[in-house]
Amino acid sequence: MLEVGTKAPSFELPDQNGEMHRLEDYRGKKVILYFYPKDNTSGCTKQACGFSERYPQFTEKGAVVLGVSKDTVASHKKFEEKYGLAFTLLADPERKVIEAYDVWKEKKNYGKVSMGVVRTTYLIDEEGVIIKANDKVKAADDPEKMLNELS
Repeated sequence: MLEVGTKAPSFELPDQNGEMHRLEDYRGKKVILYFYPKDNTSGCTKQACGFSERYPQFTEKGAVVLGVSKDTVASHKKFEEKYGLAFTLLADPERKVIEAYDVWKEKKNYGKVSMGVVRTTYLIDEEGVIIKANDKVKAADDPEKMLNELS
């Protein structure tokens, strides 16, 4: 996980509609950049729906929400449409941004060790500096917790 106080790594990734997004596009706004393992899984769906339900409150506070996983643009599109998600999902199948933000880690699941995305949420300030970092994310609680961080 990257440290609070460090400059957030720059990126350029396509969203669920194939449009490119760069971190620099969001200068002047707070960015909630959250990394999740996979579209359409139970925890990831709870987290995404929670961010979507609260999205008007995030925008009122001058923040944008960007979700990142290694799923494809097409997978993100299906995920967005199935749940009516109100925010941007970024596709990183080559894991460039996932690795730049240090969230590709060894994971243990029922004693089996594999590599994967560790659910992590970063709050980046208007100047592109990480001001909060959490890699002990509870999927269902994360959206409300991040909303409170903006208050």
